[in-house]
Amino acid sequence: MLSHHAGSRQALSKDQFEFAFEAALNVAGISAQLVKSRTNRGHDITIRDIPFSLKTEAAANIKDESVHVSKWMELGRGEWKLPLLRDLFLEHMQSYDRIFTFRRLKDINTKIRYELVEIPKVLLLEAANCELVVCINSKQSPQPGYGYVRDTDGQLKYSLYFDGGTERKLQIKHLRKNFFKVHATWIFGSMST
Repeated sequence: MLSHHAGSRQALSKDQFEFAFEAALNVAGISAQLVKSRTNRGHDITIRDIPFSLKTEAAANIKDESVHVSKWMELGRGEWKLPLLRDLFLEHMQSYDRIFTFRRLKDINTKIRYELVEIPKVLLLEAANCELVVCINSKQSPQPGYGYVRDTDGQLKYSLYFDGGTERKLQIKHLRKNFFKVHATWIFGSMST
């Protein structure tokens, strides 16, 4: 991160993060290997024989208190029905056991901030019972929709957003910070700021 930001204000890309993460783990004596195919529909890296999914977040409007993954997975060109799409998501998660998200947070003054968080898989599996709502007023085709996952008080834990746009992808929105674990934080200055 330090060497990257010595000459750039841009966040580390997903590829840069994945390669650096794999190298750092191996240097630390923790066996890690990225999958061979960069287009693998399942896990991204195996760490100590455990399959992990790796996500990144670096949007300009990022919020410290919640996670938004703008592309969890592609939904393909198949039938566009929310229960089927939700089931594709649940099936997709069978190919990994743990989920890490590397986040570039907003700078504070001249300090660059990153964090590595873990999203509990069991939390995302709660989507099996989500409230599915089609956005009937949308002009997108196919019409997008949401899957709302709530706590026992009815408060939103997170939502699945089935984006019917050109990419037809699934997003995770508004995942509250109290539901995930922060494994590491980095705060440092940059010569390029």
